[in-house]
Amino acid sequence: MAGRVSYESVAHLLWYGHLPNRQELSTLETRFSREHVLPNQVIGFLKGESKVADPLSALQTSVSILGGLGSRNEPSLIDSSIGLTARMPTIVATYHRLRKGQEPVTPRPGLGHAANYLYMLNAKPGRPEHVHALDSYFTLLADHSLNASTFVARIAASTLTDVHSAVVAAISALKGPLHGGAPIYVWEMLQSIGKSENAESWLRDRLQKHDRIMGFGHRVYRTEDPRSRILKELARQIVDPSLFELATTVEDTARKLLREQHPERPIDVNVEFYSSVVLHAVGIPPELFTCTFACARTVGWTAHIVEQLQDNRLFRPDAEYVGPEGLTLEATPPGTSA
Repeated sequence: MAGRVSYESVAHLLWYGHLPNRQELSTLETRFSREHVLPNQVIGFLKGESKVADPLSALQTSVSILGGLGSRNEPSLIDSSIGLTARMPTIVATYHRLRKGQEPVTPRPGLGHAANYLYMLNAKPGRPEHVHALDSYFTLLADHSLNASTFVARIAASTLTDVHSAVVAAISALKGPLHGGAPIYVWEMLQSIGKSENAESWLRDRLQKHDRIMGFGHRVYRTEDPRSRILKELARQIVDPSLFELATTVEDTARKLLREQHPERPIDVNVEFYSSVVLHAVGIPPELFTCTFACARTVGWTAHIVEQLQDNRLFRPDAEYVGPEGLTLEATPPGTSA
């Protein structure tokens, strides 16, 4: 669906179970436009933290504040989900501008979700091809089964906590570099390599040191992540040619070297690799890559939360003891030393 329907349409599909007709889409777009604006309490918090907290921590705490301001009073779980999804890009853009000493930009009515994000970040409308690419990115990242953060959200929801608290838990899982942080490290890798001719020596050196090559491998896919193909094509269309050449050279070289090292286990590019160059091309700074992932994934998190609560059962896995056995305890009278 990426590039063929809007992110708002995908959100409707995940929340309601079907793609919207024209009237349903218009209604949801109107809701998003109305809900983009942040309460003063959240803006006040962001102003106070602008020189202290990293962007993802500020986003996480802002979601918690939104929950404390009345998420339990929302008419339904989906109403809470719509409001939170709409406000996520506003939080990220507001905090980014405050950290740069700039005034926040008020969301513009009539702009779509992705277009408003770029507008609020840069105080000007994004180029059409950039809006299209970001909307496609949002669609591709909207949901992906039971990844770490989504699983955490469902576990939290199973306790009957509110939507905002479950999303706060999901963001906690997203902070780990093996989940949402990977695109930043891909970008840093590309910057460190610098030129296509440096790729093989740089990658061989890292593999000899047993370092992880970020942007490769996936816990589910044993071949190329299908989302990466679409992102690669988007990158081809909007990324500077020299950067795209570098990225494709690194992809091809890393795949070759990884297969030399693990011929029995092919390791291919994943969604994070081309996410980094697409996000850079549309004007998202690297420090906001993970926050932008969170903006995209909120609709998936909340859809899973809603689904969990429709037929809820508390998650309570059993634990298997694997410690020493057959130990004895020597009784020591109270008040005496051993």
